[in-house]
Amino acid sequence: MRATPVAATLLAALLTPLAACAQNGDAPASTGPAPTTAAPAVPVELTKSGGIVGLNDTVTVSPDGRWTRVDRTGASRTGQLSAADLGRLRQLAADSRLAAEAAATVPATMCADAFSYRLTVGPTTTGYVDCPPEATPPPATAAVVDLLTRATG
Repeated sequence: MRATPVAATLLAALLTPLAACAQNGDAPASTGPAPTTAAPAVPVELTKSGGIVGLNDTVTVSPDGRWTRVDRTGASRTGQLSAADLGRLRQLAADSRLAAEAAATVPATMCADAFSYRLTVGPTTTGYVDCPPEATPPPATAAVVDLLTRATG
């Protein structure tokens, strides 16, 4: 991925708590998902499609961290998330921002050959089109996409 979407995602993640403070001065700002020691384990599926070559890759992660990556030709690879990556994935899967991002209305994009990401975490489905000039990806969704893209190569 390009550095611009990552930087924009990080900036949005850092500014979100400040926006909460501006809206409600009495409530403490949330800095993201609440730390938990036993986050729920749910299946996760990420589909990356589009681009000039017409990708259609799907990564499926079971609750125990085993993953399978299938590309558009049907070729597959399997692996196991590290304990750290599995812990982070469980933390992100429990993040309440995912449900909010799934419920948000996103305008259609005018990008040609952009990558589209569709993420399903348990019963929640969200996603975005990687089109930096038009919009910043939703931060919780982008964090899961980045984790799975890095961990499953």
